[in-house]
Amino acid sequence: MPVYEYKGVTSQGKKVFGVQDGEGLKAVRTKLKKDGIVVLEIREGGGLRARGSREIRLFSGRVRLGNLANATRQLATLLSSGLPLMDALTVLVEQEETQALKSALSSVRDAVREGASLAEALKANPKAFSQLYINMVSAGEASGTLEITLDRLADFLDEQVRFRGKFAAALAYPAIMTVIGVGVLFFLFSFVLPRVVGMFEDMKQQLPFMTIALLWVVKFLSTLWWAILIVLGGSGYYLQRYFSTPTGKAWLDARLLRFPVFGNLIKMIAVSRFTRTLGTLLQSGVPTLMALDIVKSVVGNTVLADAIHMARENVREGESIADPLRRSGLFPPVVIQMVAVGEKSGELEKMLLKISDSFDRTVETRITALMSLLEPIIILVMGLVVGFIVIAIMLPILQMSSGVR
Repeated sequence: MPVYEYKGVTSQGKKVFGVQDGEGLKAVRTKLKKDGIVVLEIREGGGLRARGSREIRLFSGRVRLGNLANATRQLATLLSSGLPLMDALTVLVEQEETQALKSALSSVRDAVREGASLAEALKANPKAFSQLYINMVSAGEASGTLEITLDRLADFLDEQVRFRGKFAAALAYPAIMTVIGVGVLFFLFSFVLPRVVGMFEDMKQQLPFMTIALLWVVKFLSTLWWAILIVLGGSGYYLQRYFSTPTGKAWLDARLLRFPVFGNLIKMIAVSRFTRTLGTLLQSGVPTLMALDIVKSVVGNTVLADAIHMARENVREGESIADPLRRSGLFPPVVIQMVAVGEKSGELEKMLLKISDSFDRTVETRITALMSLLEPIIILVMGLVVGFIVIAIMLPILQMSSGVR
């Protein structure tokens, strides 16, 4: 059944675009009309080359990692049940609800229909499928174990989704408390304190130091708020530009690894990502040199990426993986020892995954502990700020009442 690309407008006036299966142009128009979409432009999906040039333009949405993990596991299940690849991809396209992934899967199916391998078809959608994903699928096709490779890939993606979810959940409460605190301060400085300032300025008596300090802060913020925003915006823009350069990113990554408390946590997260990704790639049949080349781009830290690149060059010259990692001085001794044991026993993949599981549990425990400490710290800081404001306002009022008595 051919696939058609369309652009249209909904009944609410919102512009939409996507892909739709149909027996013909008229049938697709009828389907879209039933869905409340007025078609502005429609055309049948072309070949792989034609689609590859415009796929990035059409595929503007971002594929969520959880949706990709579910689709990957479903594809593995369909293939293991004996369904041909084309039929399995058709099932995925028909049941997928998110437009971004549906568009990408439609492109992949059309390319496979025209004779491309699954890995070649995935390359036409780099925003949906990472290089790691493509290389694992390519290794699975070459070894004839595509279903097993897809199942392992789905496990890998699920683990990433689980870790991100726990990390976001740990940060949720501190983030909410911070937003509430900033909102309270904004309300005080915008509506309450300006009126109190006017009252204090009319007083002919000596004000306490806390009240004078508060008045100075209010006047400074109320008169120079635009300059503060310009300075903060300009500084943020400059730092963002600088840290996006190779030199700036290398400087920032090196400082992050040496940052108190959080530096060790950042290193553990990167090492866990390194070991899990490398173990999954090796388990799926990806060659060691290619796996190391992929892994260095997913650790998220240029200092560690450079160490992995040097390890790759040393492995290419005949060394083991453990020795150059030990010389870098960036990887914990337990990781070096377990990698060395895995290489000697021939079970490096299992050992790498065990390292990742252990580090993930440690990271999860430490993040929970840090967040449990961060919550009372935020409450304490907000209490001190609000308490200072209240005392600074109440002191002159108490002085006035004692003077009246």
